[in-house]
Amino acid sequence: MTGADELRRRRQNEAVRIRTALNRQRGEQRANTKGGEGTVAFVEERKCIGCDQCTIVCDDDAIELYHVAMKSPLMSVESNRKARVLRDPCTGCRLCVLACPTDAITMIDR
Repeated sequence: MTGADELRRRRQNEAVRIRTALNRQRGEQRANTKGGEGTVAFVEERKCIGCDQCTIVCDDDAIELYHVAMKSPLMSVESNRKARVLRDPCTGCRLCVLACPTDAITMIDR
């Protein structure tokens, strides 16, 4: 029978394995995403859910949220938030791309 110490050790090993795998995927995604001063982030409005993750990670204050009317007549929501990238302060660091849960943000050439 598995003891408490053995179970704790297995859980710690599994947590390390999962963390390592996620960090590897994040590193690969970052390497495959172009960035730098010659690029700027672009938000595809239809994919944006207004979750505010991009504004949290942006160190340059280059992203703002704005309100748009809902396009569906079935939903009655006062405001629907979307993100917008301000081109001048954007440094092309790619943090917003990595933070976006819906892949609404991509990097484009300036």
